[in-house]
Parts: sequence; structure tokens; C-alpha cells
Amino acid sequence: MRVVNRIRGYAKVVGQARRNRGDLAGWLGRRPQIGVATLTYETALLFSNKLDPRLKELAELKTAGMVACQFCLDIGSAMAHTSGLTRQQITDLPRYRTSDAYTELEKLVIAFAEAMTTTPAVEIDELRDTLLTHLSKAQLTELAASISWENQRARLNQALGVQPTGMADGMVCAMPEPRTEHTGLKAQPGS
Repeated sequence: MRVVNRIRGYAKVVGQARRNRGDLAGWLGRRPQIGVATLTYETALLFSNKLDPRLKELAELKTAGMVACQFCLDIGSAMAHTSGLTRQQITDLPRYRTSDAYTELEKLVIAFAEAMTTTPAVEIDELRDTLLTHLSKAQLTELAASISWENQRARLNQALGVQPTGMADGMVCAMPEPRTEHTGLKAQPGS
């Protein structure tokens, strides 16, 4: 039943797109092999249902916020609503450690997403071991795959300039998280 609910939620959210509808499809259409590979992986994650979809949504939304992908935050916020996340859970993601909106497991999942998205990845071993006291190995595999795929999605969308489509219009939408460090490339003197 989870799969059916996720497909319904995804279809509803995508149907709410009001603007920039063809951005991502237009880009991926230029390289059909990449488009097919993307669709295949998205479908595999959609049909993976060992893990509670709410946990996936929290992890993916945290990742999108850290990468600051506007498109991902738009669709992710809308998907979070369809999965049953509360307004407070969506808005409290940047301060999840001190928020009362999350269970201990949800905080661990968000911390895992944060650790996987930080470059270099940090404190993964301890978090993985702690999560394995709450989740099966299959569930943890699904969580890690979802987080790593969201990193890929968010970075691809940003690189291609994919814009939000209004899927979360009228709902609370997660905001990009403030960056604590800028590691952009700088021009070298004389170059």
C-alpha cells in the first residue's frame, strides 16, 4: 500500500506544477541515456518501500536544504506534505537537534542525511551503527540510497539551473539552509 500511496502523492505533486514545467525534462531530453537512467533510479526508489516514506522525505528535504536546490525544496516540501509531515517538521529542519517536532529516530535520520551531505562526509560510522539499532540493513540501505540520490538530484538541478515549479505553492516550504563555509573556486593571481 505504501507504494500506491507514494505514486499517488508523487502524481498529485507533479500535477501541481504551475511554471517551469519542462526545465528538467528539457535538459534530460538532450541526453536520452541520462534521462532513462534517471527515470530508472527514480522508479527503483519509488518502489523501494521497506523504509517509512516519512523518514525518506525528512532525509531528502534536509539534503535539499543543505545543497540549497530550490527545485528540490519545492517538490520535496510538497511530497513531505503528502507523506504526513507537519508544518513544524518542515520548518524546523535547520534546527532539528533542538526541536520537539521529531522523534529520536527522525533526528537520527536527519543527522545521517546531514553527515552524508557534508563534504567530506563525517561521523557516518557511529550514526550508521546507531541507526542499525532502529532499522534493518535493508531499510538503512534504502535510506542511504535516497540521501545519495537526493545529493545527485540537487546538484544536477542546480548545475542546469532548474527552477521551482510551484508544487509547494500555498504550503509551508522548506528553505535553503544558511551556508557556514564557502568553498568555491577562486581565480588564482595571474590566471
